[in-house]
Amino acid sequence: MRTFGLNDLWFIAAAAQWTIALSLIAFIGGAAVGLLLALARTSDKPLPMAVAGAFIQVFQGTPLLLQLFLIFFGLPVLGLEVSPWVAAGTALVLNTGAFLGEIWRGCIQAVPRGQWEAAEALGLHYVARMRRVVLPQAFKIALPPSVGYMVQVIKGTSLAAIIGFTEITRAGQIINNATFQPLIVFSVVGAIYFLLCWPLSLWAGHIERRQALALQR
Repeated sequence: MRTFGLNDLWFIAAAAQWTIALSLIAFIGGAAVGLLLALARTSDKPLPMAVAGAFIQVFQGTPLLLQLFLIFFGLPVLGLEVSPWVAAGTALVLNTGAFLGEIWRGCIQAVPRGQWEAAEALGLHYVARMRRVVLPQAFKIALPPSVGYMVQVIKGTSLAAIIGFTEITRAGQIINNATFQPLIVFSVVGAIYFLLCWPLSLWAGHIERRQALALQR
């Protein structure tokens, strides 16, 4: 056993780069999946609506940890070997996509119906209607909750430690096993997560207040 020192602090802090990288992969990939789900959920075709709804129900209705286990331990049973990077990235992209899809569905449907009808009256087809009229307005509505959900994505990456992905939590576990000083080690881990998440929470609140003021004018 040894005392917790600066090298240990640096090891945990350096692992934050992998937490940030995994969070960006999860959010960017999840945004692409979420947009497709939101568009499917707001379409007038029954099949895309049903498929998107089932996807969202599955990934919102099961724990992220279980999804990680199924991908990391389940795929090798089918003959597909996956690394912790691939397993963590895939699970987080799919999980994030399910939640963003439902958030963005609500934002698309929050666009006043008159805007939809005006776009139809102008003769715009579905793609042009969504791209030029509906989605730009929905984006403004979706920005605060989307930024706020990024906090959940960052915290969710901590579960990747279970499958051996070395991010902040896993780095803390490694150092704790060497120093046996859990109070210090995991206080540092918590502080790093706070430093990553707090600015995003402030940003989401700022955007929300600014939008509220714009509506009052």
